[in-house]
Amino acid sequence: MITFYNERHGQHHGKAEMFRGELVPCFEVPSRVERVLAELRGRRLGAIEAPQAFDEAVLERVHARPYLQFLRGAWEEWVALNAGNAQRDALPSVWPVRGHRSDVVPQNFAARMGLFSYDAGTPLTAGTWDAAREGAWCALSAAGRVLGGARAAFALTRPPGHHAGHDFFGGYCFINNAALAAQALRDGGVERVAIVDIDYHHGNGTQTLYYDRADMFYASLHGDPLTEYPFFLGHADETGVGEGLGCNLNLPLPRGTGFPAWHGALGQALRAIADHGAGALVVSLGVDTFEGDPISGFRLRQDDYLRIGEALASAGLPTVFVFEGGYAVSEVGINTVNVLEGFEQRGG
Repeated sequence: MITFYNERHGQHHGKAEMFRGELVPCFEVPSRVERVLAELRGRRLGAIEAPQAFDEAVLERVHARPYLQFLRGAWEEWVALNAGNAQRDALPSVWPVRGHRSDVVPQNFAARMGLFSYDAGTPLTAGTWDAAREGAWCALSAAGRVLGGARAAFALTRPPGHHAGHDFFGGYCFINNAALAAQALRDGGVERVAIVDIDYHHGNGTQTLYYDRADMFYASLHGDPLTEYPFFLGHADETGVGEGLGCNLNLPLPRGTGFPAWHGALGQALRAIADHGAGALVVSLGVDTFEGDPISGFRLRQDDYLRIGEALASAGLPTVFVFEGGYAVSEVGINTVNVLEGFEQRGG
């Protein structure tokens, strides 16, 4: 399996995030990807390449132009406000809520940052745009390789993406790599594309992007939003609207869920994808379902990730894997590559 690796991911390195009322060191760190890269090299799972470059206009297939324009110039605006800001991350601090207008883009930087975000745990840094854009190129390159006939390809990148929506960032995510890969597959001629999100946290950004479309099927198994971030989407009764009715499947699970129940939910998701008639699959590959993850609550173990890869391979679909969460840094490489190895072994 070929891996497209984002060599620029380290340019995005947040200093702190807001967590339970205080600023704490970021959980989403460059060493997450470095551990996966080292494990891939150690097991010699396949070639590792840099992605090809694309015209930035392709990002508008998923994201709003004003949002992308904000991200592209946000750091320069932040530093222009105060030279000392060059030593500080930019964090949102004010948001439009119910009854407030969101159709007018404010001139004030803090107000615009709030307009395009939904939490205070996603720092924007000097290299955020370059890292996120290169990650998008990884996802698009992986989709291109699958369209060219490869059985599977892996986009190894950070920051992650599945919490980013049409015009908002949050949950450590700025550009939705899985959604871009799915759209590229669709644009490349695949009539129906499925996304299965196995990250502990619901991919609220991905759901909102494709909630009204019949050509995209989104399935997610995740921590119950009654108690788990991102809280405000991910309930089982969210099944799509309009033409997309029946094309969204949420399988929320309680904190403490172990592998047997989790694996059963994955099987349910894969059966629904088969029933939808998908011609290709995108996997939002989060491994924060691991029992040792510091910000999650499932109880999966290392060997379980081999079984996950086998289950995903059983779908029999051309597959793009996109790296998402996983914050137990010491184990993130093993768990991630176990999924990929299990997939490869099942394919024989």
